[in-house]
Amino acid sequence: MQTLTTNRFKFGKGITLVDDAGTEYLDGVSGTFNLSLGYNHPHVIEKIQEQVGRLTHMSSTFTEPYVNEVLDQLTEHAPNGIDTGWMRDITGSTANECATKIAQKYTQATDIVSLFLSHHGQTQFATAISGNAFRRKHFPNSTAANSVHVPAPYCYRCPFNASRPNCGFQCIESIHDHLEYASSGSVACIIIEPILGNGGNIVPPEGYFKLLRKLCDEHGLLLIADEVQTGIGRTGYMFASERFDIQPDMITLAKGLGGIGVPVAAVLMQSRLDVLEKHEHSFTSGSNLISVTAAKSTLEVVSEPGFLDEVKLKGEILGDLLHELETKYDCIGEARGVGLMWGLEIVDEDGAPDVAKTNAVIDRAFADQHLILRGSRYGFGNVVKVRPSLTVTTDEIVTIVERLDAVLASVG
Repeated sequence: MQTLTTNRFKFGKGITLVDDAGTEYLDGVSGTFNLSLGYNHPHVIEKIQEQVGRLTHMSSTFTEPYVNEVLDQLTEHAPNGIDTGWMRDITGSTANECATKIAQKYTQATDIVSLFLSHHGQTQFATAISGNAFRRKHFPNSTAANSVHVPAPYCYRCPFNASRPNCGFQCIESIHDHLEYASSGSVACIIIEPILGNGGNIVPPEGYFKLLRKLCDEHGLLLIADEVQTGIGRTGYMFASERFDIQPDMITLAKGLGGIGVPVAAVLMQSRLDVLEKHEHSFTSGSNLISVTAAKSTLEVVSEPGFLDEVKLKGEILGDLLHELETKYDCIGEARGVGLMWGLEIVDEDGAPDVAKTNAVIDRAFADQHLILRGSRYGFGNVVKVRPSLTVTTDEIVTIVERLDAVLASVG
């Protein structure tokens, strides 16, 4: 597993952290992917400071007008007739639980389909519907009888030993089989990340989401896009659902919605799905005014004319530079990503996943190059993730890749 040295950091600026000794570290992964606007975006800080001086918290009964302003901003950009939402969460884990509750209540069905390698949160139920057994190992309540896991569209390591474009989308066909043979016969929804983030920055192939939407319609299932990591500009679009034409019935958000790391989450949905009573899903700090203000001011920045176009352009630059590393180093099996969400698959001489080298790259980047990176599957995976904040400059992108290049050269 990763063994990054724990430093005492005293402040952050842009995408840089500074420790007590004054040493600067370049953050190549936006904290835990939740710093969409870096450590100290002036607009967000100004608005939060103003709100702290006025009022920080009220009962959610009284915050609805403020919440509705944020939901109006979000649904203005949302696809597929999504026109309302729910903001009584502060974390992606419970937002995903909220979405699955909605699906179960609306459909009167029970089962939830999710993918191998998926990551939907840290609560026991969110862990249960996530696609890694090692996270459930010691916690019996995190194994849910109504959770159905299906193979991920991981083309680089296709579980069916097929290859595009002649694979027949066996990963989709497998979902049909699981619905028929592995479910209880009462299935409410499919929840999926547009890009499987923690699982290895896995980008589904073109055509996958169109077939997934068709499958959901055929079986009467709701489609939930877990955009906790991909939402709010990460792919160069406000929602990755737009980028991939997913056509979801619901979208969940957290992480980057808070701009500078303020915890906030939301569930967006078509109004027909607005079926929950307030007592069925609500948390004390949900819709608190600091979180709502952070979300509102973050959306004001991300929706500025040209902002997302700049993210797309910077994503192309980052992708080109990482593809150059892919051709330079045999240990990189594949560089893959969209916008400012990229990963490098690290392999051994036989092409097998090289977890040890992956973690060595991350540790050495921190120690030798003062570059912060993260790995997949909590350090049990073999993908190095590169996801700087949306405010990263082109020069900073170049520096990140130069430092990564030096590390790859040193680990052999």
